[in-house]
Amino acid sequence: MAECVNCGGYTKYNGGLCLKCYKKENKEPNVEVALMEEEPTIEEKFQEVGLSDQQRNYRYNMIKGRIAETLIQELFLSLGYNVFHYGMENTIPGIMELLKGVRSDVANEIRRMPDFVIQNPKTNEVFFIEVKFRKSGEFLSKHLPKDYPYSNAFIVLVSKKHIKCISVKELEEGKEITPKSKNYLGSRKEFELDKETIIDFCKFAIQFFQGVE
Repeated sequence: MAECVNCGGYTKYNGGLCLKCYKKENKEPNVEVALMEEEPTIEEKFQEVGLSDQQRNYRYNMIKGRIAETLIQELFLSLGYNVFHYGMENTIPGIMELLKGVRSDVANEIRRMPDFVIQNPKTNEVFFIEVKFRKSGEFLSKHLPKDYPYSNAFIVLVSKKHIKCISVKELEEGKEITPKSKNYLGSRKEFELDKETIIDFCKFAIQFFQGVE
């Protein structure tokens, strides 16, 4: 049997080195150790399959928007209003995902569809409602999309402290929602809402959005 010239261990050829001595002399890393070092950690594997920053922000903002929508939906339902989902995302689930990055007149019209149609149980009058969440407590005229087609709609703004409302017509006239403005939802004569109920829902908003960025 061929022996290693250094340690006398098994080797394939006479006068040669065994694998262990050969690695030692040539200072090659242990193959098993090298493989272990190259194996990605669980965190690295998670990062590879997890959301990108862009996807994370998109999902995060979508969740905030959904919470705000649910809050306003439940507010009007608690006051006896008939509330109907109107946005295309509710009519055709997943369509907004398909329209990401699509730039066309039709896609823009779909994106701009108000979230709800609500009906006053006393007068049977109906209104378009678009719900927005802004931690800043602002909705300015520049935030309204250019050529917004629903000029008779109302924007209901949910923030960390208040629920305010402004009509699209008022935005087009230059009026705006700011942290100091007094355009509270309970002050809209069109809806005849109970202010105490709105205060309760404002408290819900504070709880839900307390740590939101």
